[in-house]
Amino acid sequence: MVKITRLVPKEKKGLVVVITGYGKGKTTTALGIMVRACGHNMRVCIIQFMKGDLYAGEWDGIKKMDCQVELISTGKGFCGIQGNPYTHEEHRKNAQDAIALAQQKMESGRFDILILDEINNALKLRLVDLEQVLEIIQHKPALMHLVLTGRDAHPQVIELADTVSEIKEVKHAYRKGIEPQPGIDY
Repeated sequence: MVKITRLVPKEKKGLVVVITGYGKGKTTTALGIMVRACGHNMRVCIIQFMKGDLYAGEWDGIKKMDCQVELISTGKGFCGIQGNPYTHEEHRKNAQDAIALAQQKMESGRFDILILDEINNALKLRLVDLEQVLEIIQHKPALMHLVLTGRDAHPQVIELADTVSEIKEVKHAYRKGIEPQPGIDY
């Protein structure tokens, strides 16, 4: 039998992690971080900037886990695509509310990890401002981990991050006309 060792860093530091790119799996990667954090009894807050109009399996999946995870979907869907009926102004209002919520959660001291899902998209679509995102990064508590997901991460966000992963699409079922599948795509 192999002995399991728990590593403890000599110096704890809250990291800024950016998960970007055009491949599938940015939110899934962030949810994997959440599952790993759960194993360490860490407290996680996930704020979804774009998701909220279509059901996503993580909403009920997290409820079934015995973890300290708060998931808040603030969005009205993806702005300007797939027949989304909301105006840019309505999307921006929601995203601005999500920014204020992220700042509140960050300042509360209640969370070890804050995941801002699709914030990179929100920035690219001008639903949030670069200064707002940079302020969150620069003012996060020293020991809090901050995870920012979504396509088109801004170069200044990438520069401030400790870890950046770019997910590249090699092949996607959608390109073959296969509709999104529960448990895999949402």
